[in-house]
Amino acid sequence: VYLKGYNSDVIGFTKSIEPYIEPYHKKALILGTGGASKAINFGLKSLGLETAFVSRYERPGTIQYEKITPEVIKEYNVIVNCTPVGMYPHVDECPALPYEAMDSHTLLYDLIYNPDETLFMKKGKEHGATVKNGLEMLLLQAFASWDFWHQEK
Repeated sequence: VYLKGYNSDVIGFTKSIEPYIEPYHKKALILGTGGASKAINFGLKSLGLETAFVSRYERPGTIQYEKITPEVIKEYNVIVNCTPVGMYPHVDECPALPYEAMDSHTLLYDLIYNPDETLFMKKGKEHGATVKNGLEMLLLQAFASWDFWHQEK
């Protein structure tokens, strides 16, 4: 007897972000340290990116928001929001980042899909960043989950 586990979040996220990853995307910041962030970390590493977690609190192995400088944004040009900040009904909120340091080499991915475009995404887009919400991830992870539960033994 053995247990076999699957993580459909990893599958949905990886499949949805992979087409946006360019050769100049080497490092990613993961905003948040909850359960979803662990799946995102695994997915990004499987695509060959180095990762760093960002947290409001000082914890081993994390960077605090107040230490995210324009230089950090240039180095870590993939940023994934795994927090609820900016989700409906709090659409006027966004993670505290130096958005002015973002440019056409920046990729912002927000796991939130309501609203379609969060303030995080809007502020990055204003500076030329490529942005993507989490709706495709949601759909792809649902399809993967369906397949896990309905596969032939």
